[in-house]
Amino acid sequence: MAGKQLDGQVALVTGAAKRIGRSIALRFAAEGAAVVINYNSSKKEADAVVREIRSHGGKAVAVQANVSRRADVRKLFAAVKKNFGRLDILVNNAGEFFPVKFEEITDVQWDGILDTNLKSQFLCAQAAAPVMKKQGRGRIINLSSLGGLLPWPSYTHYCVSKAGSIMLTRCLARALGPEILVNSIAPGTIQFPGEPPDEDFIQRVPLHRTGTGEDIANAALYLATAEFVTGQILAVDGGRLLV
Repeated sequence: MAGKQLDGQVALVTGAAKRIGRSIALRFAAEGAAVVINYNSSKKEADAVVREIRSHGGKAVAVQANVSRRADVRKLFAAVKKNFGRLDILVNNAGEFFPVKFEEITDVQWDGILDTNLKSQFLCAQAAAPVMKKQGRGRIINLSSLGGLLPWPSYTHYCVSKAGSIMLTRCLARALGPEILVNSIAPGTIQFPGEPPDEDFIQRVPLHRTGTGEDIANAALYLATAEFVTGQILAVDGGRLLV
């Protein structure tokens, strides 16, 4: 029987306590990776993800860190080294999303979303790069958004942060190759059980459904295992970019 795709590898997923981050962490663990579950304030949910992974025979630890702060990122990567001694895959998933009229965006809102959605990816990639370079191999996957490709006036601050994530991905792909492959996933509308369906999105897109956490986890697994793909933005959006 063939081995699991990520056997022997270590993955760090930021913002992994809930939603997309949780889905990616569970999928990577199912494929044999030891997973570091990063969280900021969702300790209960992060611990639950760790328990679920361990209940299936996998390896996982939860580590609290605000990944928009350099000191916390240092602590996070020290915990990765202490627990597993290496890092093969970094998934920069931590982020926030909320609407506000352009004229009403405050300095706190602007700075906060740029820190959470973009600075965190820069800091974590900068910390991961020397580890992966020394190993001779690594994968960095940044979660961006269709908002980095499409202008949404009520989410100007968010769109700018995700456009920055896309350009960061492209710059890092050139800066860190050939040892480290860097790519991005740009999700469309992703919904989870119990959430009301986004009927406008469902009617608009060619596939006539919203995405699931598993859809994004599948894309992340592909990018974690691809050998000849770097600097790419993979839209997982049911065809939303077409309409």
